[in-house]
Amino acid sequence: MGSGEKLATLVEALPPGTSATAHLIDISAAALDATVERLRGVPQLTLARYQATYEQGLDDIARAAGPAGMRLMLFLGSNIGNFAPPGAVRLLSAMREAMRPGDLLLVGADLVKPAADLILAYDDPLGVTAAFNRNLLVRINRELGGNFDLARFSHRAVWNEPAGRVEMHLVSLAQQDVEIPAAEVHVRFERGDTIWTESSYKYSEDGIAGLGARARFAPVHQWIDEQARFALTLFTAL
Repeated sequence: MGSGEKLATLVEALPPGTSATAHLIDISAAALDATVERLRGVPQLTLARYQATYEQGLDDIARAAGPAGMRLMLFLGSNIGNFAPPGAVRLLSAMREAMRPGDLLLVGADLVKPAADLILAYDDPLGVTAAFNRNLLVRINRELGGNFDLARFSHRAVWNEPAGRVEMHLVSLAQQDVEIPAAEVHVRFERGDTIWTESSYKYSEDGIAGLGARARFAPVHQWIDEQARFALTLFTAL
């Protein structure tokens, strides 16, 4: 859910006298709290919260008895890019199962950009993304008793054009052995070996429409920010 700012922008545009219920799903209690606090002042909005995975929360919504009005599902930002395409289709299909024919789905997605722009976004000069990437090793050390030496790994971002994704890697700078006791793992790294930590998929306009079609949605309208290369696509459930 993040802070709820995107959702607030939408619900605050509701016509006067219109009432709606927002079903909020997030695994993070803190994110749900922030969203509820942000939306607390919208008088025509009723809030229901589900601290759960997306799949479990959608299942709970599908089972809950609700009003007969139209449902609008929101998956904003660029979170759909965190899923490999088969996983994205499975998630959209789970959303479809919680909807009725004619209900609407609004999905945000990053679009393909020039390779240099993508690399700059994931390997920024200030090193913010690099620190985020290395934080995975910090958590393994703290929570699983690992002995990663962060100074012996560098950050690398790669644009894999055939797969349509930016890959983030941590590159071993030397031959080294790492122990992760809680996972009963011992790993020997050679210089240049990488840990592939994350993928972020980018789409064409038609690629987003194709994802929806595979999950039994039909596109209604698409808004494109050409400068940011970002798309919002509105679908209807078939």
